[in-house]
Amino acid sequence: MSRPARTVGLVGLGIMGHLMARALRQQGYEVWGHDPLPSARQRCAKLGVHTPGSNAQVAAHADLLILCLPSTRALQQVVHELSAVPVSGPAQVLVECSTLPLADKQAAAAAFKRQGRQLLDAPISGTATPQPQANWIMYLSGPVAACRQAAAVVQAFTLKAPRVGAFGAGIRLKIAANHLVGIYNVAYAEMVALCRAMGLDPKVALAHMADSPYIGTGLMALRMPMMIERQYEPATMKIELWQKDMQVIGEMARAAQCPLPLLNTCASLYTAAMAQGRAAQDTAAVAEVLAGLAATGARSGSRGAA
Repeated sequence: MSRPARTVGLVGLGIMGHLMARALRQQGYEVWGHDPLPSARQRCAKLGVHTPGSNAQVAAHADLLILCLPSTRALQQVVHELSAVPVSGPAQVLVECSTLPLADKQAAAAAFKRQGRQLLDAPISGTATPQPQANWIMYLSGPVAACRQAAAVVQAFTLKAPRVGAFGAGIRLKIAANHLVGIYNVAYAEMVALCRAMGLDPKVALAHMADSPYIGTGLMALRMPMMIERQYEPATMKIELWQKDMQVIGEMARAAQCPLPLLNTCASLYTAAMAQGRAAQDTAAVAEVLAGLAATGARSGSRGAA
């Protein structure tokens, strides 16, 4: 039986990684971490995180390693770097919590297994929030014992971390969740535009709908205030990163031969937001695309009435 992990490694110290590091430190864990951006390393160093300068050094010190990466390329780079770090004793557990294609995660799992490491597919449902332990759900998938070991650690920064099945079940569940998020986000943006067009303050709509057991959601409470105030920074999820997630959903749907007409319509609006220069803004900024369409429609209606 493996001993409880008390030294945790973090590969990727961006928005989500920083929140993980802070929560782990608050729970008394010794944390080692690396990120290619010096600013990310410096920010975590202020929390008491050891930042030795490489992923290999982080892995060498960690009982358990958490990967929070932006792309498949980044994951492949970590696989390569860790090949130089031997594992003695029980397999080192790696918790991969990024939203990446299943095939790429499977390839990484096979490579890590040859190194003596056990990769778990464990994406997170949730966005950047000051209190992740009250909001994040991690979908752990993989061998039962390894998931149990990971759950004991990630409880520091999650609301819950259930094992949802064999390796790959986690990303499948995350894709299903993100499919809804992509649609809901646009629906809220469209409703804000409709309220304004009708002469109704969208704040009134939010006040009376947010707590409704039928139509109120946490996503509504998170994103609609940004849309109403038209303030999209700092981002809880940048549009440029969301585009990557949308691509993962599309690839999985094509592989499953499942058409997604509603999501595809929404995807074009996120692309339009990117074209407006909103890549670094929150995905709530899709509301500005809808606002522009509503304004165009109003002008066309005025010309027709004349």
